[in-house]
Amino acid sequence: MSALTVSQDPDQNWDDLVRYWEEMEWPEGSKVEIIEGIITVSPTPAFHHNVIAERIQRRLYSVIPDDWGIFQTLSIAVPSRLGMLIPDLLVTPVQRPPETDSYIPATLAELVVEVTSRSNARHDRVSKAAAYATAGIPLYLLVDRWAPGGPTATLYGEPKGDVYRVLSAVKFGDPIKLPAPFGLTIDTGEFPVD
Repeated sequence: MSALTVSQDPDQNWDDLVRYWEEMEWPEGSKVEIIEGIITVSPTPAFHHNVIAERIQRRLYSVIPDDWGIFQTLSIAVPSRLGMLIPDLLVTPVQRPPETDSYIPATLAELVVEVTSRSNARHDRVSKAAAYATAGIPLYLLVDRWAPGGPTATLYGEPKGDVYRVLSAVKFGDPIKLPAPFGLTIDTGEFPVD
């Protein structure tokens, strides 16, 4: 099943978009994001998608400080890109409760991880990458199971404007290293291939 987009008035402002996103009753179990001002409803990820996220999450727990958390369903706001995004994994310090219980500012994230799905890989490769860079998130790990040349993992960093620099890119089977503050090597050979 592919993602469904819900058209909104193109002149609608950020607060109206967020209010609609928060107040609407969306299908149970779906992932609802605002991507470049368009509300997108996606089905829950498939099994192999979740296995990859779980393996990365398990490794991250061994290196993050006690006052940081790893979240799979926490929304992050990037108002300047009209984005309310839900990364597959979000690593952030756990601070005092946010202003709203629905989302946190993307600027609090230390690392976001996206695992592509066939139907919406472009969002992870282009739209979300630009939004995460714009927010200044230091590291973005894209696990692209549907990359044109075969499954890859790409680590992005050093955001400037809406662009990241590629820090490392590997084919599945090769290790990828996350720099400080993580200092972690992830074995992509453990990732299932569809």
